[in-house]
Amino acid sequence: MVSLLPILLLYLIYTTGEVVSDHRKIRIDDDVYCESWRFSVETNDAGYWSTIPARCVQFVQDYMTGDRYRYDSEAVAENSVRFAKTVEISDSGSDGWVFDIDETLLSNLPYYQLHGFGSETFDEESFDSWVDLAEAPALPASLSLYKELKQLGFKIFLLTGRSEHQRNVTEKNLLYAGFTNWERLILRGPSDQGKPAIIYKSEKRSDLQHEGYRIHGSSGDQWSDLLGFAVARRSFKLPNPMYYIS
Repeated sequence: MVSLLPILLLYLIYTTGEVVSDHRKIRIDDDVYCESWRFSVETNDAGYWSTIPARCVQFVQDYMTGDRYRYDSEAVAENSVRFAKTVEISDSGSDGWVFDIDETLLSNLPYYQLHGFGSETFDEESFDSWVDLAEAPALPASLSLYKELKQLGFKIFLLTGRSEHQRNVTEKNLLYAGFTNWERLILRGPSDQGKPAIIYKSEKRSDLQHEGYRIHGSSGDQWSDLLGFAVARRSFKLPNPMYYIS
């Protein structure tokens, strides 16, 4: 007969962060717990979640403001360039790469530093006020990738969940951060409001394909940026343990 004790023990550790031993509860190290939580988020095993665990606020802060986030982002960019260099660019101008914007090209870390690094419930009004400032800095690794893809001959499409009324401030911020000469900036129009991100972005990629573009690569910090239908040949997931968009 198979013992259920190991399974129950693992479940208890994952859900409570505690180990039961000799009728005592021993709390496992927060960093170990939060690293496992981050892994489950980045692999999409965690599914939907709304805020980071309270015990992981310091962990996420240290990750996002430290070297590990930068190194992870650089690794994604390096893998992207490695793949991009294998693509035979045609003379037709139809070879495309799709980028998300927030936490992919632009970093909203200055905003999230003031809002608990994802531990607070998302407030659309305060975030929109931050967007209106058009001061989000570039993610350095993504800016380098963007420039290299341009040099290789890719057409760059920016596909964001931001709304059409934010076009001017978004363009201003992109230029301020060093991004130039994109092929098209795609934002949510009136008919796109309320659609799940994975549906909205899939539809926009499908539109590009119907126009004759070949989407070789796609970069985003959310799985909803990358999955669905009309997906790229290769998709590259950037790290983001601060929030989840379905």
